[in-house]
Amino acid sequence: MDQLRDLLVDDLQDLLHAETQLVQALPKMAQAARNPKLKETFEKHLRQTEGHVERLQSAFEILGEKAQAKPCKGMKGLIEEGQETIENGKELDELAADLALIGAAQKVEHYEIAGYGTARCLARQIGEPDVATLLSHTLGEEESSDYLLTTLSKPLLQDATFTDGAEVQHNKPKSKSQKA
Repeated sequence: MDQLRDLLVDDLQDLLHAETQLVQALPKMAQAARNPKLKETFEKHLRQTEGHVERLQSAFEILGEKAQAKPCKGMKGLIEEGQETIENGKELDELAADLALIGAAQKVEHYEIAGYGTARCLARQIGEPDVATLLSHTLGEEESSDYLLTTLSKPLLQDATFTDGAEVQHNKPKSKSQKA
């Protein structure tokens, strides 16, 4: 049981560093977003992420541990990729740049979903229901953010099927006059 508790604390330290890195990265993603709804989504998630840091600090307090971050190499890599996406997006049209940002953001969300899901299971297993509840709230917000990003990508993808006013034919059935 001590080893599982140690694993939980280790995971929480990793998540704390991940969220702290994300607090610094999200304003850059919001600034790079060209679609107003995407920009708003990043700004909203920044506020949520600040709350995630607070929840993690509460979890450490419940466990009687110091809220100390451990370097999270996974998030560091994802944020570096996100920065590349922002830089490369400067050369892309608005739709492509925003779709690339969404892809980078969803990679982050999936990483966080995995981390919070694992930590929640560990908290439940070692009999820390208050910690598990905190982690469940954050997990739900991460899943909602991922869903919202998917929802935002759909109209952008539809818009991307049109290039210079001409519809890309393989994305829509041909009319009767086009078949002849």
